[in-house]
Amino acid sequence: MSRKTTTIILSLVLVLSFVLASCAAPAATVAPTAAATEEVVATTAAPADKVTITWWHISTKDPALSDWQKMADDYMASHPNVNIEITVLENESFKTKLTTVMQSGDVPDIFQSWGGGTLKEQVDAGLVKDITADLDANGGEWRNTFGAGALGVYAFDGKNYGVPWDMGMVSFWYNKDLFAQAGIANPPATWSEFLTDVQKLKDAGITPISVGEGDKWPGMHMWAYLVTRIGGEAAFNAVANGTGKWTDPAFVQASDELVKLINMQPFQDGFLGATHDEMQATFGNGEAAMELGGQWSPSVEAANSADGVGVKNLGMFNFPAVEGGAGAATDAMGGGNGFAIGKNASPEAIDFVKYLTSVANQKVVAADGTAIPVVKGAETALADPNMQLVAKSFGEAQYFQLYFDTYLGSDLGSALNDAIQKLYAGTATSEEVCAEIQAAWEAGK
Repeated sequence: MSRKTTTIILSLVLVLSFVLASCAAPAATVAPTAAATEEVVATTAAPADKVTITWWHISTKDPALSDWQKMADDYMASHPNVNIEITVLENESFKTKLTTVMQSGDVPDIFQSWGGGTLKEQVDAGLVKDITADLDANGGEWRNTFGAGALGVYAFDGKNYGVPWDMGMVSFWYNKDLFAQAGIANPPATWSEFLTDVQKLKDAGITPISVGEGDKWPGMHMWAYLVTRIGGEAAFNAVANGTGKWTDPAFVQASDELVKLINMQPFQDGFLGATHDEMQATFGNGEAAMELGGQWSPSVEAANSADGVGVKNLGMFNFPAVEGGAGAATDAMGGGNGFAIGKNASPEAIDFVKYLTSVANQKVVAADGTAIPVVKGAETALADPNMQLVAKSFGEAQYFQLYFDTYLGSDLGSALNDAIQKLYAGTATSEEVCAEIQAAWEAGK
């Protein structure tokens, strides 16, 4: 018997009972039994439909790994109809696997995103969901929790396709104890001072810099910062708007300066094949004095170190100014981490992302040093002085450049990284590398 039929019959019985009772002598009122009450409830309340949410992220180490798992567990506990399936992948494995599933059209409901050109490609391919209405619901209640600049990295043509959970900048992290061993009292403010300090570290028997050039993008950051310091905002903008080329003087000079550094042999053994996590382990184990990395570096170098603690006397300084360059020492390059929303994501998936980016959960990742939060009010939980320094430097930047490879998108970004790796390997000149990037740029138009 159907639920609808049962309800109709029950209603007729109740009506008939009322008519008979009105014609008969008054009788004592009898309360319905608990079983009867439960039966009526059972016929009128339907259980919520089961929903599975697929979520891919790249936080392979604690504290972030455990933080995300606990948030998912807590959400499922308060939403019994929701099951969250989490896939955790290392950065490069994530990019490879995501590309494969994107080509098949089988998109995760929630996945790691850095915004920029790659997200734009996913938007154009119809692989992500427009969540503008969700952000604007209830008078923009969710939208207004974010800083506008961070949220804008995940928006195109006035529409939003994801949200940030972290935003910061790339800077140099250094081991203060190793600097002291080499007789370096203060971090360098200029590129010339930086090269001098690299030589001091080498003379003291200390590896100056750890880099993971096997993943290519860590080394690209150094080249991109040199471009930013030498050419300023105008150099990259000229290429972007079609009035300049990647072979312009700022890019060639940046390559030349990077080659000067490379020729000093400042990196750890095996740096050309090292991954980002191996680079972090080298630095975290005290086997190199510096690394160029983002706001994630303090937690990641600690997580990849042998003792799980990492550099105990850690410092940070902005990428040095290049003498005579057009860029300011406060100009920043960086970006952040976010969640893109897959094209078939359910309302529950979007609600879960809203939960992940609540003030309470943003305070969790801030307190653990995993992220510089993007939700207003969560910055008060930043406990690490170095993270506070990054937040301060980020806030002082008059010009902020999104990572070059992220801005350019997957194909052009990969071509950029491939070309610059040749500088590290010594297999191409500055002019050849810049010409290769320009050729890829023209082919990609």
